[in-house]
Amino acid sequence: MTRRLLLSYLSLTLLVLLCLEVPFGYVYARGEMSRFTGNGQQAAGMLAEVLEEKVERRVAADVPEVVASFARRTGSHVIVVDDKGRLLTDSRNDMATGTDLSAQPDIATALANGSRSRTRQDPALGEDVFLATVPGASGSTVRCVVRASFPLTAVTSKVHDAWLALAAVGLGVLAAVALIALALARWITGPVRALEHATTQLADGTLKDLPATDLGPPELRRLASSFVRTATRLQHLLKAQHAFASEASHQLKTPLTALRLRLENFEPYLDPRAQPSLDEAVGEVERLSRMVHGLLALARLENAATTAEATDLDSFVADRAAVWTAFAGEHYVDIVVAGPRIGRVWTIPGALDQIIDNLLSNALRVSPPDTTITLATAWASGVPGTVELHVIDQGPGMTEDQRRRAFDRFWRANDADHEGTGLGLPIVRQLARASGGEVTLRAAPGGGLDAVVRLRTADTHRAAHPRRPRPTMRARQGAVPPVPTERPYAVSDWQQ
Repeated sequence: MTRRLLLSYLSLTLLVLLCLEVPFGYVYARGEMSRFTGNGQQAAGMLAEVLEEKVERRVAADVPEVVASFARRTGSHVIVVDDKGRLLTDSRNDMATGTDLSAQPDIATALANGSRSRTRQDPALGEDVFLATVPGASGSTVRCVVRASFPLTAVTSKVHDAWLALAAVGLGVLAAVALIALALARWITGPVRALEHATTQLADGTLKDLPATDLGPPELRRLASSFVRTATRLQHLLKAQHAFASEASHQLKTPLTALRLRLENFEPYLDPRAQPSLDEAVGEVERLSRMVHGLLALARLENAATTAEATDLDSFVADRAAVWTAFAGEHYVDIVVAGPRIGRVWTIPGALDQIIDNLLSNALRVSPPDTTITLATAWASGVPGTVELHVIDQGPGMTEDQRRRAFDRFWRANDADHEGTGLGLPIVRQLARASGGEVTLRAAPGGGLDAVVRLRTADTHRAAHPRRPRPTMRARQGAVPPVPTERPYAVSDWQQ
């Protein structure tokens, strides 16, 4: 912004200087040239009058001396011809006396009692000269003609010096304006840079450097004051929410656990006919516990400012597929892992296994027996540097409207499992977006649902190399799943 302000000030100043100095320099040059040619024309005319008088008095022998003196004094080249056009004298002695010059256009014009002037290149001097040809006449009688060539070196040098002076003045003005504009631009943009820095810190979750409220123009001071009040209030709210998310789980787990134990303690004393109601009450308490855990998890995700890190997608896919193999086997459902080896992707810590767990839990809940859940990886078509993770089931699927609403908190389809909380997919979306990716739901070919998670690859060079095929993994009934590694939240916390 400082550079743009500086350039705008300098551009405006340069435009003003050009509008002022260029016309001034042009007018000055025209004036100097007009003054020089006028003086040259007048000097040639005065010389012609003096020589005409001498010719008239028959003292033409004095003409060479007068011409030589005039040429030395003015630095010009002078030739004089008589009324017939024959050369009387040449200040340079380039031509012999008596040479007939009457055929030359300017001499012929002057012999006809006319004057002529022009600028031309002098071959002897190798420079431009002003040529003035005037008659020496009394009335209509022309007794001699004077041609005087005045070098333009002096006037052109003067004009050139004037242009240099104008350029120096312009550069000095530009330098002064640049210094003033730089100071002014820094004064204006300093608060803006401070606000930008503070906004970046606030977006990252920790505002350490509050912008100064006493610098810059009044408008920016008021803006900085408003930002400080807003940021302070927002930080207070975020701290309060974070404290709630950190403490509420401990406060809510105890009464929910106690309530479940008390309900289970009623079982020996209840009539058998009340047993179904007791089971439903215990199930609702468990569902409430999962819902509380899900809400707290979303609160922690929204409050946390975590930087994405490179995570091995292939190992996480294989690990979570192995963990869910036993659960799928109990429902007579196969889990198949397919697709190329991707390598590392950018995710926030702990996000990838939670995403896979939620999507596999949803897929397993709707998958009929003797069907397959496919956990596949692929390179995103038309989006360089992006990979896709697919979780495809063969269940009833969703309509377009249901897929659009599936990411709303607490939303569940009318025919959905009543044990769900409606928080699994919102958590998946929050985790994917926090990792710089996105999640969408599509209709799977042949029926079912295809949950697609797009993530940024951390190994862009791998796209240029062929992938080794991934071994297929299938669930077997009664298989014992490996013990999952420790992570921030349990799988059961996210199940819908």
